[in-house]
Amino acid sequence: MVVGGQIFQFGRALARTKECIRIFNLRKYDRGYLPAVRLYASSSSGGGKQDKSGSNEGSSTAKIIAGVAVTAATAALVYKSGIFEPSGPDTPKKVRKTAQPRVRTRPPVVKVPADAANIPSQVPYLLIGGGTASFAAFRAIKSRDPKAKVLVVTEEGHLPYMRPPLSKELWFNDDKEATKNLRFKQWNGKERSLFFEPEQFYCKVEELESRENGGVAVASGWKVERLDLAEKKAILAGGKEIQYEKCLIATGGKPKSLSVFEKASSEVKNRVTLFRGIDDFKELDEVASGAQSIVVVGGGFLGSELVCALAKKSKTMGNHPKIIQVYPEKGNMGKVLPEYLSQWTTNKVRHEGVEVVPEAFVTGVSQESGKLVLKLNNGETIKTDHAIVAVGLEPNTQLANTSGLEVHEELGGFLVNAELEARSNLWVAGDCACFFDIKLGRRRVEHHDHAVVSGRLAGENMTGAGKPYWHQSMFWSDLGPDVGYEAIGIVDATLPTVGVFAKATEADTPKAAVEASGEGDRAQAEMVSLEI
Repeated sequence: MVVGGQIFQFGRALARTKECIRIFNLRKYDRGYLPAVRLYASSSSGGGKQDKSGSNEGSSTAKIIAGVAVTAATAALVYKSGIFEPSGPDTPKKVRKTAQPRVRTRPPVVKVPADAANIPSQVPYLLIGGGTASFAAFRAIKSRDPKAKVLVVTEEGHLPYMRPPLSKELWFNDDKEATKNLRFKQWNGKERSLFFEPEQFYCKVEELESRENGGVAVASGWKVERLDLAEKKAILAGGKEIQYEKCLIATGGKPKSLSVFEKASSEVKNRVTLFRGIDDFKELDEVASGAQSIVVVGGGFLGSELVCALAKKSKTMGNHPKIIQVYPEKGNMGKVLPEYLSQWTTNKVRHEGVEVVPEAFVTGVSQESGKLVLKLNNGETIKTDHAIVAVGLEPNTQLANTSGLEVHEELGGFLVNAELEARSNLWVAGDCACFFDIKLGRRRVEHHDHAVVSGRLAGENMTGAGKPYWHQSMFWSDLGPDVGYEAIGIVDATLPTVGVFAKATEADTPKAAVEASGEGDRAQAEMVSLEI
């Protein structure tokens, strides 16, 4: 194992508590010596130069002069017969070639149940949002209150699932049918589903109230418009009211965009993906199968993971799409890594076959002959089939405006205390929670482990535990199966850094590391911890 350390704010808390925590773990299989400090994945953009399609010649115009009405009618008939068109065996008629606009083929979100009348009007536990935090919360609730009746309301048309594999393992599948069914292999070869639980685990929404031993039901495709905090009611779009005893907001976040793309035409937007969920993965997988080039804009975790995954997949595809990454920093993960490690990571990304364009950002975007044309601040122009914008996450706090809840002006997210409470009988967990860390102060964290731990704590507190949030969540990222990194606490490239170098061995790969630590499936290992 290659371990590096960094002097950062959490270090002071560690010094007081004398805890021993692995801070960074950076692994590489085929290098002799490897610098190791924190790593940060960056978004990238790719695209390739495309030839312009030829223009079409206009058809010649025939003038027919008629002296009388009969002659004019006859001439018109002759003209329609094509006699005035150029003739000859070597003069083919030219066909107009027009670029076909790309039409998104995403299926509409299906509401389950279809009728709001089948949604319970009263539930003991209401969870708003169907992501990792909600899943961790209802697991915690059921462990402390086995007969609990829990209703999950989510806008997505899917059951709760884990997001990390969408930019990692799923792209390395050799089995197309497994990918279609959203099954993937961890780096250790173990296969599992993207969904936390099979459909059979959940009960039907309309049966929840009558179940003697309780259960968990998911109302998918439904949106909570506002909360009446005084009356403890949630009002859905359409007016349906749900009375609750305890409520959790775990609405997560939505991907940020850039103004240059937001102001673009609908034709341009049809070729741009803000990558976040299952539908985005399916769309990008389809796009990659027919594209000549794909650009990823951004230099963070998601962007770097995606370009490495797409570049790897490109080598196995017949069309071999070119992958390009564009970001304003000097190197990949430049906001998190010290410069020398950022450059090392950039070289790794290039070695995977990605064309990296650092210190650049998009100033203009248009569509030309069926291609996106990205204009950069350095004067370069990139033509590509599709662009992915991976420039961060914005907490989904729409309920704050409609329900009178407070949002942190700088960090974003619903303001909650150390017990994750926003109001009486109302908790917030996951990406959208701005919580008080008893060691590091006010924070908002956007990582899988935080969603797991904060969701679990909120679920426990909803059943009367009254515990403060003291856990220092970790995060990880893998640039394919050969390079991975892990970190804990506040990670920032502007903080003083200490690099520790060690000889790499065959055990220094994501696969070997997770097996040695018993974390064959990181996300699953975290779920197991919910029962401890």
